[in-house]
Amino acid sequence: MATELGLRESKKQETRHLISACATRLFIEQGFEQTTIAEIAHAARVAKKTVSNYFPRKEDLALDHHEAFTQGLARCVAERAPGQEPLTAIGHTFRAALLEHSPVVGFTGPAVARMVTDSPTLTARLRELHDQREQALAAALAAAAPDAVPAIAPRAAAALIAAADRLLFRRIQELTLAGRTDDEIEATLLPEADHVRALLGAALDHHPTAVSA
Repeated sequence: MATELGLRESKKQETRHLISACATRLFIEQGFEQTTIAEIAHAARVAKKTVSNYFPRKEDLALDHHEAFTQGLARCVAERAPGQEPLTAIGHTFRAALLEHSPVVGFTGPAVARMVTDSPTLTARLRELHDQREQALAAALAAAAPDAVPAIAPRAAAALIAAADRLLFRRIQELTLAGRTDDEIEATLLPEADHVRALLGAALDHHPTAVSA
């Protein structure tokens, strides 16, 4: 039974990956707005309903890491080491993602970056995902904060951290569209991210309870 369930899950993941890959290819070739679900289903050799079952929103086909993205900062806070400050944990996690050239922090390649930039629908959806990322972070900071902390404090800290997070994401996309390689972007972003983190640390240091457990 376990083997059967494992095979079934593996097959589902293969189908999901195939649909996503076909959709990305068509979006890049034709543009996001111009590509239909029917065309994606045909390319992947599945039914239209199958595409919708795996990806309820068309935008999710292009922004396939949306769940990891929206929950990433919150998960980092929730799973940090005992005694570790949330801002420190977030900084370490971002640095690791930067060194891995992770798509979650903006490494999408020039074709996908251009596709998103050229699509009003995807640009709007990306803003929504950034907002959801901030909201999830605020909830995680609130859960970790002492009872005496004002209710607004975790939300204020999340707003500052999320603004910096957006800036770094857009910076990676900007350099990608400028033709920089991933290694060149990494080399540029490492000191820039350290600078942004230092600014955040200075801003939040005056109100440490905003991000301290």
